[in-house]
Amino acid sequence: MAKTTTSGGLPSIDPSRRNRILQDVLKGVSRSFYLTLRVLPKNLREPMGLAYLLARAADTISDRRRAGFSGARLEDLLTFRAQVAGPVDFDVLQGLVSRSLEGMSSPQEQALFASLADAFALLESLEEADREQVRWVVGTLTQGMEMDLNTFPAEDSGGLAALSTGADLDRYTYLVAGCVGEFWTNVTAAHEPSLKKWDVAKMSELGVRFGKALQLTNVLRDIPRDLRGGRCYLPADELAAAGLVLRDLLDPANEWRARQVLVPWMQTALGHFEAAEKYLLAVPRRSVRLRLACLWPLLLGLATLARLARGGKWLDPDTTTKVSRRWVYRMIALSLPVVFSNHLLRRWISSLRRQVVDAI
Repeated sequence: MAKTTTSGGLPSIDPSRRNRILQDVLKGVSRSFYLTLRVLPKNLREPMGLAYLLARAADTISDRRRAGFSGARLEDLLTFRAQVAGPVDFDVLQGLVSRSLEGMSSPQEQALFASLADAFALLESLEEADREQVRWVVGTLTQGMEMDLNTFPAEDSGGLAALSTGADLDRYTYLVAGCVGEFWTNVTAAHEPSLKKWDVAKMSELGVRFGKALQLTNVLRDIPRDLRGGRCYLPADELAAAGLVLRDLLDPANEWRARQVLVPWMQTALGHFEAAEKYLLAVPRRSVRLRLACLWPLLLGLATLARLARGGKWLDPDTTTKVSRRWVYRMIALSLPVVFSNHLLRRWISSLRRQVVDAI
């Protein structure tokens, strides 16, 4: 029988369960991030992987939009945030797990919630600096989820709402992704001797924009699906200035009119990707694993934005914009010989950026 700690009644975490969480469970809920995690230096995998798992659990709680859950998800999200902030109450945590498992069909998410007590035990076992960073970033991410819940109606309500202004969208992209760039910078700078000369404050600013680039790409890619779920992340005031109301976006025929709003946000994303490139190239060449962990999401995000721009069907619900698995494998293979060369990396990134510019 597993021993428990004296604080909160959490089970102790042994190496086998620790490995299961950071390998099997993590791989089940995120194949793309799992690739990034595996290429990271070993001493970074625990705080990075655990932060992702806790954030994924929070996102699953907040995303229960079906009938029967609408009144409880915000309360459960806030309960989860309080548990992350600590101290952990094992009974409260188990109640949250039980409620979350009800009606959950994904075996991967079931495995995540079944392992949640172990995840919190792992959190308590981290070094203090890492533990506080994980608590901070997960807490910040849940603020973005809370903003989402307070702004948009449940999917089954038939309602439709939008963020009010561009400042709201910028704030949202910080809360749900930009803060990850800040967290990433703080943790890597603390653990990697090769980064000892970094200006952490400056790099954090670039890291925030890196995260915003990826999230803004997701927002633009998912517009048709989000609209049919009652959510519009494009600012209402900008839509109004273009002579559009929310429900106009449900008709793909209005795409040309919507370009007045869409194109400037694509340009904003491109600006953020320029910051992401600076971030990548600031990682020393000898830190190959860390470079690859930054390069892959940058290339995937920029390639997705390029495909979206070239496709031109930005309001069509029948169009799905994503890079193919074959493209991902090719990207990984090609990145290995060029990761050492800033010149070749700049050329590769520039070619993707030009595809976006030419298409819009």
